[in-house]
Amino acid sequence: MMADYQGFIATHLAPGRSALVPEIRLYLATELTPLWQATEAFLEQHNIAPPYWAFAWPGSEALARYVTDHPGLVRGRRVLDFAAGGGLAGIAAARAGAAHVAAAEIDPAAVAAISLNAGLNRVEIAARAGDVVGEEGDWEVLIAGDICYEAGMSARIIPWLRRQARRSIVLLADPGRKYIPAAPGEKLAEYQVPTSLELEDRRERIVAIYRVAA
Repeated sequence: MMADYQGFIATHLAPGRSALVPEIRLYLATELTPLWQATEAFLEQHNIAPPYWAFAWPGSEALARYVTDHPGLVRGRRVLDFAAGGGLAGIAAARAGAAHVAAAEIDPAAVAAISLNAGLNRVEIAARAGDVVGEEGDWEVLIAGDICYEAGMSARIIPWLRRQARRSIVLLADPGRKYIPAAPGEKLAEYQVPTSLELEDRRERIVAIYRVAA
């Protein structure tokens, strides 16, 4: 099955670079509609979700930029890239010298994309499929981008991130989504990230990087 996903990705996506982190290469969609149509056909056979992992979303771009510019944050540490999408932020952590990087995604197609993207950048990422919310892993740094776009999702994940913050560094990147908590933690940085009108309602997003408070 993993080979099927990777074959689909290699056929419908092309290696490219994100706007904010051009140092990192990813398999990216160049046009939204054709990929969505291809995915709908593939979905009938494999029951996969829409290919959100095929785009460099503002939150992951900002996280990857921050980690790249502050390598001491992750160097020598165990890192989890949560809701990783295509793995952009996790790849940045691996390139910055993390001792171990895991990337968690509930979509098996995203897991396949993470593995392919890690290979493009010659880094090792332990991509895992499944829901890790509620786990207490041995991560020393947990990074999460753009997870507050649904009320239920935010209400479930933010308390878990706060528990993790009692013993780990937890970074949250948010591009102004509706369900971000009123006081997520200390704001560490802010980025202007170019976006596509195919995915967003504007041509750029202001993304804040927070260190989540316990």
